[in-house]
Amino acid sequence: MENSRLIILDRDGVINHNSDDYIKSPEEWVAIPGSLEAISRLCREDYRVVVITNQSGISRGLYTINTLNKIHQKMIDELRHSGGEIGAIFFCPHRADDQCECRKPKPGMFLELSKRLKYSLKDVYAVGDSVRDLQAAATAGAMPVLVETGSGLGSIEEISKYDYGPAIATVPRFKDLSRFVDNLLSAQC
Repeated sequence: MENSRLIILDRDGVINHNSDDYIKSPEEWVAIPGSLEAISRLCREDYRVVVITNQSGISRGLYTINTLNKIHQKMIDELRHSGGEIGAIFFCPHRADDQCECRKPKPGMFLELSKRLKYSLKDVYAVGDSVRDLQAAATAGAMPVLVETGSGLGSIEEISKYDYGPAIATVPRFKDLSRFVDNLLSAQC
């Protein structure tokens, strides 16, 4: 598999609507309009889509790994209905104060993905809606992309206020995942 044929996506705020109260059940998981179709378009063009997501609700006791699996199964089923698939899902169950290496903004999940696939993430787009998504992707050597859905607009404001360096300040920005895919597939990204 060529490196450029892999796309990494954050989940909450990129694929589905985010919630300050966390997505705690399959019923609360609702796709952002156009996101599943965008992933399906990537799949039709032979891209492999991988999800990398922080899920601290597990360590907070808000839901179990079993519930997370059911949420992901709903996402996979709805995506399959749209003609797409997700190649893998990496998640971090820890809170920020757990000091793990996998929770974004640390690059642990990205590095684990690279290790499992046995290649560099150079030239691999990683789409997120938060500064921590962008930081993890950049640190791991992937190419971060910001969408305005989820926390995206707040992230744009945060980036304008604080110096995160040129790798974050100059990331490509898109209205949503669908617009990113439009640009990618038309070679304008």
